[in-house]
Amino acid sequence: MDNFLASSLKQFHEFKSLGDKTFAQLSDEHLFWQFNPSSNSIALIVKHLHGNMLSRWTDFLHSDGEKEGRDRDMEFENTEMSRAQLITLWNEGWDCLFQALESLNEQDLTKTIFIRGEGHTVLAAIHRQLAHYPYHVGQIVYIGKMCQDEQWSSLSIPKGKSSEFNQEKFGQSKKV
Repeated sequence: MDNFLASSLKQFHEFKSLGDKTFAQLSDEHLFWQFNPSSNSIALIVKHLHGNMLSRWTDFLHSDGEKEGRDRDMEFENTEMSRAQLITLWNEGWDCLFQALESLNEQDLTKTIFIRGEGHTVLAAIHRQLAHYPYHVGQIVYIGKMCQDEQWSSLSIPKGKSSEFNQEKFGQSKKV
């Protein structure tokens, strides 16, 4: 199970990295751009992730994962903020998650925690967020690609480069 914790942490770090690399390619305007009034901007998604992460992972072994002070609806309201403030929210949320997961041991995975009064094992709660956060990071990347269009630098294997990528990978020593 310790492998599960290490693997989960690695995955979460990779998802954060995708967001970081997307932000690096975008102007301040792009962070707040919305396709239409009913869609979310990157800024709104970051606000939502921040709220969710702080709520879920603060004192998560001892208090409900939906904290009383959280105003989820406000996470989806446009508010004035700078790029620096937005990046601070992004980093605070992830830091809260990483600190919580890094404090766990194998025995913690079978403990029961609550989210909105519903019991989950810690393992199930981690799985829940391994589905939730990449969903939103994918939205962030997709919006970034829409904003950058032809100037987008791929975060994975660029179109038309699969053979080249595979040739390079298979030419390396196998790693465990």
